[in-house]
Amino acid sequence: MMGPAHSLSGAAAWLGVGAAAAAAGHTMPWPVLLVGALICAGAALAPDLDHKSATISRAFGPVSRGLCEIVDKLSSAVYKATRKQGDPRRSGGHRTLTHTWLWAVLIGAGTSALAIFGGRWAVLAILFIHMVLAIEGLLWRAARGSSSDVLVWLLAATSAWILAGVLDKPGNGADWLFTAPGQEYLWLGLPIVLGALVHDIGDALTVSGCPILWPIPIGRKRWYPIGPPRMMRFRAGSWIELKVLMPVFMLLGGVGGAAALNFI
Repeated sequence: MMGPAHSLSGAAAWLGVGAAAAAAGHTMPWPVLLVGALICAGAALAPDLDHKSATISRAFGPVSRGLCEIVDKLSSAVYKATRKQGDPRRSGGHRTLTHTWLWAVLIGAGTSALAIFGGRWAVLAILFIHMVLAIEGLLWRAARGSSSDVLVWLLAATSAWILAGVLDKPGNGADWLFTAPGQEYLWLGLPIVLGALVHDIGDALTVSGCPILWPIPIGRKRWYPIGPPRMMRFRAGSWIELKVLMPVFMLLGGVGGAAALNFI
């Protein structure tokens, strides 16, 4: 999938979680619903850290481009070290390590730990990074170009500062779901795990599939490309993605958000 579809699916997924949480009696305060949707929209781009041409590679200038090169090499090395006889030989790391359930869980757990032990500045950094990615994904073409980068960063920094201030107020959700002392913002890892998994599921619908289950072996492959039957798959950026899936994501997100806020 392309960046906008990934981000929209991530936001819709979190709004759906909000609806499910409300039904289960753990209603999200509106700041948690909003911030979680934005984080999930940004996190839904993050698995493409292994792709030097992806949206995330240009989001933070030379820093993200350099990080993408490192992750690409790391992913390629892990693939070569763990492949089985049935796995094809490949030269790059795209759609390998960062496109697995294990990566999603580790990144989410690491984010939660950083939020707890790093304090306010860590929370601000997490929000800033994912606000940038959400803007890049949801406003894909409008946010392109070096002249737009500074504006995106300023908007993300301002949004992160304001949203962190809102969340810090009593009852606004810093301690949503995890209420014990010292567990404020532990929930921040949840939209990051969800965003990564939604990205993987979206890629699984495309022609190449996605090795979501690694390192669990399937037959003669450890990097088995999960996906629906070939006749049901599509190419990234095709009309199915743009004309069918993206409107569906927007509709589901709207319904999920309304249900999460008890409007329906």
